[in-house]
Amino acid sequence: MSPMLETYRELLRDEDVRSISRRYFISNGFDGTLTCIGIIVGSFLANDQSAMRIVRVVAGGTVGLAASGVWSVWEIERAEKLAELKRVEEKMLTDLEGTKLHDQKGAARKINATMSGLGPTIGMLLPITPYFLVGVALTMLWATVLGVAIGVGILFAFGAYMGGISEQNWVIAGVRTGAVGIVVGAINIVLPG
Repeated sequence: MSPMLETYRELLRDEDVRSISRRYFISNGFDGTLTCIGIIVGSFLANDQSAMRIVRVVAGGTVGLAASGVWSVWEIERAEKLAELKRVEEKMLTDLEGTKLHDQKGAARKINATMSGLGPTIGMLLPITPYFLVGVALTMLWATVLGVAIGVGILFAFGAYMGGISEQNWVIAGVRTGAVGIVVGAINIVLPG
């Protein structure tokens, strides 16, 4: 196995790396899912009857949120990891450039940035899948209802997962986060216009 692949395997076993990646994935996935619910409900209420236009709008939003997630975390983690290395270098009175620790910090940054971009990608693309069936098996109304239901399901899964790792009641944690998707949909319904 290549040394770089072994570094990634080792880092994926590191709870600190997994914890940071989880936070970015869930946080950005939450943002993406709620954004998608807002777009599909708002589009339906605006009487947009083009399923592919809704798909294109959500896909464009996905690119923006995923790029934001990757780029921002890349820069945030770059600064944080460099600061950590500098503190260690000061204590050890040596330059750590090119060492295993230096390489691990860089690889951890890549893992964190990837997970940050993956969260909103999943959170936005899964809820629009029913729109591919509009005119074949679904109406726009049912595609929207199913899209919101998928989004609420994703939010529930995020909450249940986080509830499980923190040893809370995963059902209550899931319901708490899933309810936010319903609230976002409801707010869109009562907005003027």
